Amino acid sequence: MIPVPGFDGRRVAVFGLGRSGITAARALKAGGAVPILWDDGVSGRMRAEAEGFTVEDLTTADWSGFAALVLSPGAPLTHPKPHWTVDKARAADVPVIGDIELFARALAAIPADARPKVVAITGTNGKSTTTALIGWVLKQAGLTVHIGGNIGIGVLALSAPTPDAVYVVEVSSYQLDLTTSFAPDVAILTNISPDHLDRHGGMEGYVAAKARLFQVMSPEKVALIGVDDDWGWKTVNALNDRGLRLSTITTRTPPQFVDPAGGVPVAELATRLPDQKPAFDAGRFIIVDATGGKLVADGVAIADLAPARSLPGRHNAQNAAFAYAAARALGVSTEAAVDGLMTFPGLAHRMETVGHLGPVRFVNDSKATNADAARQALMSYPTSFWIAGGRAKDGGIEDLRDLFPRVAKAYLIGEAAADFAATLGDTPHVVAGDMATAVALAAADARAAGGDAVVLLSPACASFDQFPDFEVRGEAFRAAVLNLGATPSVHG
Repeated sequence: MIPVPGFDGRRVAVFGLGRSGITAARALKAGGAVPILWDDGVSGRMRAEAEGFTVEDLTTADWSGFAALVLSPGAPLTHPKPHWTVDKARAADVPVIGDIELFARALAAIPADARPKVVAITGTNGKSTTTALIGWVLKQAGLTVHIGGNIGIGVLALSAPTPDAVYVVEVSSYQLDLTTSFAPDVAILTNISPDHLDRHGGMEGYVAAKARLFQVMSPEKVALIGVDDDWGWKTVNALNDRGLRLSTITTRTPPQFVDPAGGVPVAELATRLPDQKPAFDAGRFIIVDATGGKLVADGVAIADLAPARSLPGRHNAQNAAFAYAAARALGVSTEAAVDGLMTFPGLAHRMETVGHLGPVRFVNDSKATNADAARQALMSYPTSFWIAGGRAKDGGIEDLRDLFPRVAKAYLIGEAAADFAATLGDTPHVVAGDMATAVALAAADARAAGGDAVVLLSPACASFDQFPDFEVRGEAFRAAVLNLGATPSVHG
């Protein structure tokens, strides 16, 4: 646990007693605060009372006595309308913050020469894989690494800070909306595409929330910005105007600008680009490029990512570029960083091969909860038998129309099935309804097609119509695959 100082003896309201809320309450208490907890659900309040916390109805509390409101990221700050606790806090001039802000304040209280490093990752897609990949690369290089935030363990539940540690933290737009002083040493924006627009009042609000990762960034920090979308370039321009240190990450260099030789070998850098060597040795890059799966940093050939079996496709090449640049910014050598990339085992539910049935490969990409994420999966294979559907996001799969020729056949599940069927039109498809039926139908068609084939679960939808979350959906896919007699895969 990371104790949060600065509220000694003061009452701090904590609303929302899920993972982040109860962890924040523990960290506040450990730092000397008096957390006052509330949740709309009876079970959450009962768990808090059983743990010895003070539970008080915040609808009738005296808000003038609170030093802060720690709000669950699941409760709206601004849209569609502020949560009632936000209205009460603002009326009493009480600051509204979240667990990432508490984490930032806890680290800021440590003397600078004893403070651990922080790598923070946000973006619409790819942030979980990038977070896990960076953590893996740093661990393989021998660093003390703690991974959490919006992935896995809540950030305040991670191990207490030590000077040699590196925290690798995934942060969502909801969490960033509740920060004021968070300033990671390496700040990463993977990409931006429309998502959660109802919670941010539209695209501008969503982008502004993501940009809060850089709000108090200083020149000695490092920003790594994905520029494969227009919003990334807008962020780059804004940071350049502030004179900040940043590197752009791309996988879409036009063919005429790609070095056919793959770049200058690292071993020849001192001879061929002597002026560039000091910056390269210090991990200071202007452009990190992973076009075509060839990782290049400012014209220097780093690695061919083809042998990294858990990093298929353009989106994973982008993830690898972020991981390489982040590791180098923290002092990891090129050799150690590349070794880490090549040995990464992958993440569950993110382009994870769960099994084989003869030559048919089953890929679980349940984390693809929007069309842009599904695009990355569909582009990773020449053709696939695609399982999609659930609770659709705005626009459905209309933006994937250019990839329909890659779909051998689609198997549609959940609430979105009928709408997706209409969008697919003449593309072969069937409304399967549920996961088990979809897997059985897709497996039969893939085997009948002969040769190597991929059955791909990449739903392009939220899971909440049939499953509590994308993890449960992915496990249902895995179970259905194994029930067909498939040989399970150890790693993705």
